[in-house]
Amino acid sequence: MAKIQTPQRIRGTQDIFGEEQRRFAAVLDAFDRVRRLYCFQRVDIPVFESTAVFARSLGETTDVVSKEMYTFEDRGGDSITLRPEFTAGIARAFLTEGWQQYAPLKLATSGPVFRYERPQKGRFRQFHQIDAEVIGAAEPMADVELLAFADQLLRELGISDGVTLQLNTLGDAATRDAWRAALVEHFQSHRAELSEDSLARLDKNPLRILDSKDPRDRPIADSAPDIDQFLTAEAADFFGAVTGGLDAAGVAWTRNARLVRGLDYYRHTAFEFVTDRLGAQGTVLAGGRYDGLIESLGGNPTPGVGWAAGVERLAMLIAEPAVERVDVAVISDSPELEPEAKRLAALLRNCGYSVYQSYRNGSKKQAEAARKAKATGIIYVRPGDQLHMTVVDHDRYSREWWLRLLADIGDPYAAMHVTSDQA
Repeated sequence: MAKIQTPQRIRGTQDIFGEEQRRFAAVLDAFDRVRRLYCFQRVDIPVFESTAVFARSLGETTDVVSKEMYTFEDRGGDSITLRPEFTAGIARAFLTEGWQQYAPLKLATSGPVFRYERPQKGRFRQFHQIDAEVIGAAEPMADVELLAFADQLLRELGISDGVTLQLNTLGDAATRDAWRAALVEHFQSHRAELSEDSLARLDKNPLRILDSKDPRDRPIADSAPDIDQFLTAEAADFFGAVTGGLDAAGVAWTRNARLVRGLDYYRHTAFEFVTDRLGAQGTVLAGGRYDGLIESLGGNPTPGVGWAAGVERLAMLIAEPAVERVDVAVISDSPELEPEAKRLAALLRNCGYSVYQSYRNGSKKQAEAARKAKATGIIYVRPGDQLHMTVVDHDRYSREWWLRLLADIGDPYAAMHVTSDQA
């Protein structure tokens, strides 16, 4: 009989286990703690949407839409796309689920997202993001709170050192229109020197030429006019309120006048938290204000601002989390005492203790497994209504902890004879 060939993991995906899983969980735990501090509600949305949700919101000319989306036709003939990001789906839900009545809404979510791109350090085709959004708040203090949320998250994760918040303004609609016209004029005058990609962007998305990595484009992009020349008084006041709010909140930032977002629905604040610890792809968290997004999906004009961060990339930066410790192992000295050991284990778990029980036969083998699991101690259930407690981890041991455990298991074992080599 021919040997069955085991299917391999698909390129760009990952199986997360051990230390990687502990890092992954540490990021999500910190995100959940901090979002509660800032009163952001947890929300969950579908993993796939109608393709129109992303084509309209991300723009047909972006690389994500034209090259990277996982799009397919379902059995009903509808075009479906696995979500490449969260914001568009949340905006769709805001409109279709009637969430306008709750605005302004502060929402947070996390989960897998999908992009068909070349896998590289910290980047996968199925990866995971954390995401925070404020929908329905036009005030600059919404931007400030979101940035303070992100800054505190990075501090909670212990990675704020070496991470810089880069900040820019994209202005209001009048600012953006005037700046865009000046950029088109500038790039047209250097048309013969631009790369092929930038020539394609010139007609449809000229702002994206500013962040081109092609060496042919850099001198032209660097000499392009700054947005500050075109800021309206209102746009300048908005940016001043954001930077002033960040200063008041103790959030350090630096201006990056070349930080842009190519799509027309972006307004005012754009930002990235950047590190030099991940090579060329140094952005760990990014976002901005998207006051025109809801309208592009068919809703009334509604302000919004948000950010997203890759869980894997954050996990690469944090210190290795401690292995979860086992409180106690419960072992029966003989097979006939196994039901009693099960009852004791259930009681301890109901009291909030983690309990390790081996599937192996024989108390000696079970004790070896408990030590390998790094249990703090072992409780042996012995004949004649006896419990014997043995300390395994002396560094973690305390007499008070054992006495509290005995008090917690209480009356059912009060009549049993308890001995211990330490407690």
